Amino acid sequence: MSLVEIKGLSIRFGSLHNPIHAVRHVDLSIERGTIHGLIGESGCGKTISGMALLGLLPQSARVSADAFRFDGLNLLDVAKSLRGRRIAMISQDPAAALNPVLRIGRQMDDVLKSHSGLPRFQRRAAAEELLAATGLADPRRVLKSYPHQLSGGMQQRVVIAQALATGADFIIADEPTTALDVTVGAQVLALLKRLVQERALTVLMITHDMDVVAECCDSATVLYAGHTVEAGRTEELLAAPRHPYTQALLAALPDAVPRGERLASIEGHIPSPFAVIEGCPFASRCASALAVCREAKPPERDDRNHGWTCHLEPHHG
Repeated sequence: MSLVEIKGLSIRFGSLHNPIHAVRHVDLSIERGTIHGLIGESGCGKTISGMALLGLLPQSARVSADAFRFDGLNLLDVAKSLRGRRIAMISQDPAAALNPVLRIGRQMDDVLKSHSGLPRFQRRAAAEELLAATGLADPRRVLKSYPHQLSGGMQQRVVIAQALATGADFIIADEPTTALDVTVGAQVLALLKRLVQERALTVLMITHDMDVVAECCDSATVLYAGHTVEAGRTEELLAAPRHPYTQALLAALPDAVPRGERLASIEGHIPSPFAVIEGCPFASRCASALAVCREAKPPERDDRNHGWTCHLEPHHG
C-alpha cells in the first residue's frame, strides 16, 4: 500500500465565476521508503500540492479530490494534525527558514521541546546527534552559532536536522538544492538518500530539474499546468518518456545537446490559471499535437505501472 495516494486533486481560488486554477487534476502515488520526484516548470502546481499535503493552504483555497490519503487517513480531514508530527518540510531557502536572531541551539531545542517529549538535559544531546547525522562535523559549534555564521550548505543541513527532530516519517523537500552551488547540492541529495535508508523515511522531492530526479529519485510524477501528465519509475521515465512534455524536458537538458549546439527549449507559455482547458493542457506547445488534442481530454494510458495521458499512440515519437 502506498504511503501517499492522491487522485484527481483540484485546488482553486477566487469565485465560481472567475476561478484561479492552481491545480486542476493531480494524481500522485508515493511508495514507503522511497524518494519520489514531483517535477515541472514554475507554475505547474508542484509547491501548492505540497502545501496541501501539509495542510498549509489558506482558507480561501477550495480543495477537492477523489482520493487524498496519507497512510490510509483522509488528508482533507487530518493534514493539519499530521504536520510536524508525521509530515515535515524542507524549504528551498534555508536562510529564510531559520530565525536570524536565535542561535541554532535554541531553534533545535524549540523543535525538540514541541515534538520529542525529552527533558531539557536530553534535548541538547539529541540536537547534537541530529546535526551529526546530517554530516555536520562540529555539532557543538553549530549549536552555538547564528544562521548567518553558517554556509548555505550548513544551513540546509540544520533545516534537515529540524525536520528529523519532529519525528516525521514523510518529508516534503521543496527545491532543497536551488539556493546551493552544484557541489553542495549534490552532497545534500546524497544526504537525503542516506537518511531515507537509515531512518526509513519517505521523501517527496519537488523540483524543476530532471538531473535532480535522475540523481536521487526512485520514481517521479511529471506535472504540467496543474495536471499529472506522466508518472513511473525514474529509469523508465528517463529511458522511454511517453508524454511529449516529458520528452521536451529531457531534450532541453544540456547533456542531451551536442557540444557547441544551441540548447533546446519548449516554445510557448504554460496556460494561464484563469484559462479554460478543454483538451490536453500541453496541446498549444506540442509539436505533435492533433486536432483532437485541443478538443478532448487525453486518455489515461498505462504500461507496467508507467502511466501517462496522451491522444498519441504509444509508439509515437
